[in-house]
Amino acid sequence: MLFLIAEIPRKVVDCRALIRFRKMAGDGVGCVSRRMCMAKSTKTAGKNKFDWFTKARFGMFVHWGLYAVPAGEWKGRKDYGEWLQFSANIHGEEYEKLAKKFTAAKFDADKWAGLASDAGMKYLVVTTKHHDGFCLFDTRHTDFNIVKASPYGRDPLRDLARACRKNGIMFCVYYSVKDWHHPEYPTSSTWRTKAHPDGFHGFPNPAADYVKYLDYMQAQLRELLTNYGPVGIIWFDWGPIPEGARYMKKAREIERMIHRLQPACLINPRFGGIEGDYGTPEQEIPKGALPKPFEVCMTLNDHWGFNKYDHNWKTAATVVRNLVDVVNKGGNYLLNVGPTEEGVIPAESMKILRQVGKWLKTNGESIYGAVASPIPTRWIEDIKAITVKPGRYYLHVFDWPKDRKLFLHDFTNKRLVTAYLLADRKRKPLAADIYPQSLMLHLPASAPDPIDSVVVVEWKGR
Repeated sequence: MLFLIAEIPRKVVDCRALIRFRKMAGDGVGCVSRRMCMAKSTKTAGKNKFDWFTKARFGMFVHWGLYAVPAGEWKGRKDYGEWLQFSANIHGEEYEKLAKKFTAAKFDADKWAGLASDAGMKYLVVTTKHHDGFCLFDTRHTDFNIVKASPYGRDPLRDLARACRKNGIMFCVYYSVKDWHHPEYPTSSTWRTKAHPDGFHGFPNPAADYVKYLDYMQAQLRELLTNYGPVGIIWFDWGPIPEGARYMKKAREIERMIHRLQPACLINPRFGGIEGDYGTPEQEIPKGALPKPFEVCMTLNDHWGFNKYDHNWKTAATVVRNLVDVVNKGGNYLLNVGPTEEGVIPAESMKILRQVGKWLKTNGESIYGAVASPIPTRWIEDIKAITVKPGRYYLHVFDWPKDRKLFLHDFTNKRLVTAYLLADRKRKPLAADIYPQSLMLHLPASAPDPIDSVVVVEWKGR
């Protein structure tokens, strides 16, 4: 059972930020993150539900909301992101005014989905409601949404779902269980400050009933699952629930509704009371393969939401190598972009993602549908990672061996069919020396790719 404990941001990028938040709200990250971010079971999902997920391997995360309006800056400080309302201690009435400045004037769903496609991403997860409670879709259950409260006045989710389908991208939705705006969301002591004793939402309600909030949440999830076509994932966030049978009963009811409305929809494990179908490690790659399917979510710079001062971008090489590392361990890689309030994805994000897409255009065979390597990393030396398909090893070489020799030390009970560079369209066989339990390949003088050169080893055996 998960309890509603001291709530502090899970999406913290560095140790200094973590220390700051612990000082503000009390130490509690470790208590929540491990249990909330790893699925205990996959019993709710048949193998067919995971087919597209395993084949996809690479997805786009989009954090877009009112926090993009200040673009990271509030009253002189310039390090804010999607936790702006909490971090800057902004009361509900003041925060709501940001909606009038959320124009989405340059939002183009086709450009977003097209970028995901160019990057080689196969699914997209968009924040339909973050912790501030502002909804990026047309909902009948609150006026605090982009249609009724912003100058945009339209539902961008409909266009985005349509654009994703047109570009062959699986459409998925993020939904925050936490909601600072809703009066029935139980506000723990963490959120009650001297300035705002009733919490951020501004509606004094000492008798807040979490079941009523769950009713609201269920109604919105029903809208998301019935108005936008097929949904690949419901990506919950920050969802511990209070102890009690009636809360658990409601959570199970929501789970059954999701399965009834969209039987193929996957559910992550961040909603207390629902075990989830897969794990979601955040901002870190596991040291080894995990026993259940998982997805690493990560920022492209240091913030999830748009911050115009944050230029600490990951390079395309880092992104590719992270992707390879994750797939080598059997997981998916969900990489975030944070659009401006106008709906524009930052130019640097687009540049990096298109560079990644260029690598995937040549080497995607080694990623999409590949599974974890059974070979211990201590045995692979110059090979930084191995991804696997039936009868094939994809050897990922980040640094080209100066002696042009590549050793594969675990080749027992296998017969070499051929080996070649994945970038070589002619698939010219590489010379090989075969030993009882290993294999040595003779490489050309130069690497075909400065980021990651992939050598394919086709084999028969077991």
